[in-house]
Amino acid sequence: MRLFDTHCHFDFEPFSTNFPYHIAQAKAQGVERFLIPAIGPSNWQTLLELSHRYSEIYFALGFHPYFLDGNSPAHLRALERLLGEHHARCVAVGECGLDGMVAVDKDLQEQMFIAQIELAKTFQKPLILHSRKTHNRLIQLLKQHKFTDRGVIHGFAGSYQQAMQYVDLGFCIGVGGVITYPRANKTRQAIAKLPLDSLILETDSPDMPLNGYQGKNNHPKLLSEVLASLAELKEDSRQTIARKLWENSSSLFGICE
Repeated sequence: MRLFDTHCHFDFEPFSTNFPYHIAQAKAQGVERFLIPAIGPSNWQTLLELSHRYSEIYFALGFHPYFLDGNSPAHLRALERLLGEHHARCVAVGECGLDGMVAVDKDLQEQMFIAQIELAKTFQKPLILHSRKTHNRLIQLLKQHKFTDRGVIHGFAGSYQQAMQYVDLGFCIGVGGVITYPRANKTRQAIAKLPLDSLILETDSPDMPLNGYQGKNNHPKLLSEVLASLAELKEDSRQTIARKLWENSSSLFGICE
């Protein structure tokens, strides 16, 4: 059974001590690939270096809305340059999007998101989307800018109707620890109804701890528990689900088997 954690911040501090050990822990649970999304210029170089050192690691480059500031637009040319270097393991633009819960200027968020949509179009890469309380505006901007290179809405915790808006645009739905919580009825029901072709797995480590692990750092090794919850919701075997979601992830990010 091969698993692909399509969204983990494996470069963050909780994993910095004895990184090979953390990789080995995840691989022991069947996690064979990891995609680390950037948060901004502060970690672009780190992701490049990790991908050179570990063949299991892929990455995305972009600006997370939470970490934007007045200097962010000045770094867009650097992002364009890095994307233009066509690093083999850079498979997406992101993590980018809109966040209605942070004290970051809304106009700046939209300016930077639109710029990243255009870069993803230029370099024909999928987008890794972040959204909190902004689904309608994200959908609107994707349509306005005629984005057709697919992507994933990460950490999805919405309704079936919201999910299908993304699916209809060619996006996958990132399935993470939310579905391990019995009380997350709306999201669990949405994921149960969505076509399997539209789903991929993620942990968002070290954030978004699973049910039963509250107060602890999340870890890619727990992806198998997300899979178990998904198999239960889909009323299918873990092996069948894992095989299909591995194919979905590899296809989305253009990774050869």
